[in-house]
Amino acid sequence: MRAATLTIMLFLTVGPVVHAQAATELKGHTALVHSLAFSPNGKLLASGSFDNTIKLREYPSGKEVRTLSGHSAPVYCVAFSPDGAVLASSSQDQTIRYWNAADGKLLRELRGHTGIVSHLAYSPNGKLLVSGGQDKSVRFWNPTDGKEQKNLGAHGGSVYCVAFSPNSKVLASTSGDMTIKLWDVAGEKELKTLKGHNDAVTGAVFSTDSTRLLSVGFDRYLHIWNVATGAELKKLGPTPDDPFGIALSRDGKAAATVGYGGHLLFWDLEQGKIQSMRKLKPVAYCITFAPDGKAVVTGHEDGTCYITPVSTPAR
Repeated sequence: MRAATLTIMLFLTVGPVVHAQAATELKGHTALVHSLAFSPNGKLLASGSFDNTIKLREYPSGKEVRTLSGHSAPVYCVAFSPDGAVLASSSQDQTIRYWNAADGKLLRELRGHTGIVSHLAYSPNGKLLVSGGQDKSVRFWNPTDGKEQKNLGAHGGSVYCVAFSPNSKVLASTSGDMTIKLWDVAGEKELKTLKGHNDAVTGAVFSTDSTRLLSVGFDRYLHIWNVATGAELKKLGPTPDDPFGIALSRDGKAAATVGYGGHLLFWDLEQGKIQSMRKLKPVAYCITFAPDGKAVVTGHEDGTCYITPVSTPAR
């Protein structure tokens, strides 16, 4: 177990002047960190790495609780069940695994994908687990018995991200084919395809009221969509590097993105602009807001994670 080390970051500004704050560096993985997830109660932080392991840490101390080993290839995604009892993980080994979050024991292994399982998401009501993979498919799984419930269909390229709307009615999937698909969860069918990105779409998240979708991709723009009509409402940017991760604050007023160049951007969604920018270590693959909204956590190519306080405009 390694103690967290403290590193000071310089804070660059775009728009308002912001207060520079310290960022906490968490070490432990021996390869890049590709995914991060908080438990619903905010007390545990899970990280999935290309060293084939998952680490669970206490939050906010960063103290390592345990390492979950069992995947035979890089771990691409981790996701907690809505009740916090189960941690799901996906891997290049083409499997999904369920772990007991309390003791780290393996509960079940799910098979069905024929390529890397890139991303996972639980529906907010806990009734479904969805996966997307390099085999271009999007699949529903029964969280109780682990059985595949439905192969929804395929993109024209690898699926990078899957995300449920907060009301559990709509699913979004993003792809290397430059599109986003919206799916009717209850009807288990495609609703519409969103086109507007001109490169791979790497991440997406719904607004808190489920009416809008935010997406980022290698075209270096943040796109905002109307979920009901599929129309593009705004296109914000460009970003200084290729963004891979996106997260939404709990109040829905701000988003944060992180990219391959290590640029952490905070977006003011009400004003439609970049509020501030901070340069972290390159390369960054993932980001999540802490449940209390006071910090974001990012995962990086060198196996580290950063807990970075959310800065506020100077008054």
